[in-house]
Amino acid sequence: MATPPANGSQATSVRRGPLEPSGAGMAIERWTLRAGPYEATVLTLGATLHTLTAPDRAGRPGQVLLAPDRLAELLGPARHYGAVVGRYANRIDGSTVTIDGEEHPLAPTGGGITLHGGPDGFHHRMWEARALPEGVRLRLHSPDGDQGFPGGLDVTVDYTLSAAGELVIAYHAVTSRPTVLNLTNHAYFNLAGEGSGDVLGHLLTVDADGYTPADERQIPYGRIEPVAGTPFDFTAARPIGKSVHDEHPQLAGPGGYDHNWVLRPRPADGGPARAALLEDPVSGRTLEVLTTEPGIQVYTANKFQGAVTGASGTAYGPYAGVALETQHFPDSPHHPEFPDTGLRPGQEFRSTTVLRLGVA
Repeated sequence: MATPPANGSQATSVRRGPLEPSGAGMAIERWTLRAGPYEATVLTLGATLHTLTAPDRAGRPGQVLLAPDRLAELLGPARHYGAVVGRYANRIDGSTVTIDGEEHPLAPTGGGITLHGGPDGFHHRMWEARALPEGVRLRLHSPDGDQGFPGGLDVTVDYTLSAAGELVIAYHAVTSRPTVLNLTNHAYFNLAGEGSGDVLGHLLTVDADGYTPADERQIPYGRIEPVAGTPFDFTAARPIGKSVHDEHPQLAGPGGYDHNWVLRPRPADGGPARAALLEDPVSGRTLEVLTTEPGIQVYTANKFQGAVTGASGTAYGPYAGVALETQHFPDSPHHPEFPDTGLRPGQEFRSTTVLRLGVA
């Protein structure tokens, strides 16, 4: 069982400062959370989890997220790195949703889909922030018709960090009109440390017996297939690279994993349960992902071609990190058999994901 290393101070400190350079008049704030040996930084641009630092088995700290410091990359090829993506994370086919019989065209992102809420999604927005006792709360108002989505949406995202190594991401939203909503955090992890190479040797466990196969655009067909006997079987820990290059029709197009796993049923009390465990055998660092969401998208950065350079000076190539995006399923508005992503006036959207750091 993974455990956090011993540490001294148990209090969480929260500090606000500017992102340097802020660039072109953009007042981007960087919020730093510290608790014991752990540290997280959050940006008001995109409500982005920018860095996450944890000790290895020898107690040496390491920054475990892919993260550039240059604003041009944060606004360009790294625009989704660590950001809260929405209004609808992942893909919507045809760039349209129909709600109560009314069709709503959405802003397209290419290939006949709308990805991560559209070209001007939540990842591009400046969020308002205020301190919490153990973290920071970010707020955003998304107006009616934003990127084509109906309803004025008020969203909050709380990041809180504890000395036990738990970073909790709690989402809340309400709407003025019926809409669809699917929020996630799009961080890429490399537990060996940012810029240290690929994650193909990381061990991954996913608490899922099924996944949703998809077409060449990664739009699910609408069916759930068992993972048993396929490269998608991570019910027991196995290296990410063990089958990533297998000749399987679902791997050929994306060049690796970029799929939604169907998690085992969540607890009846609505609390988060484990979705995945990531382990780096070399450093000993571990990451447990717990969530209230029914699915998790595992993306192994297959298409990275060095367009983003991290703070280490290393350009990120294929498999430089792995995204573990807790979510409802892609394209759910077109698949009534999938868990519902609808949100109506008077309802509250609540979702919690826990990133639990430790050492083996």
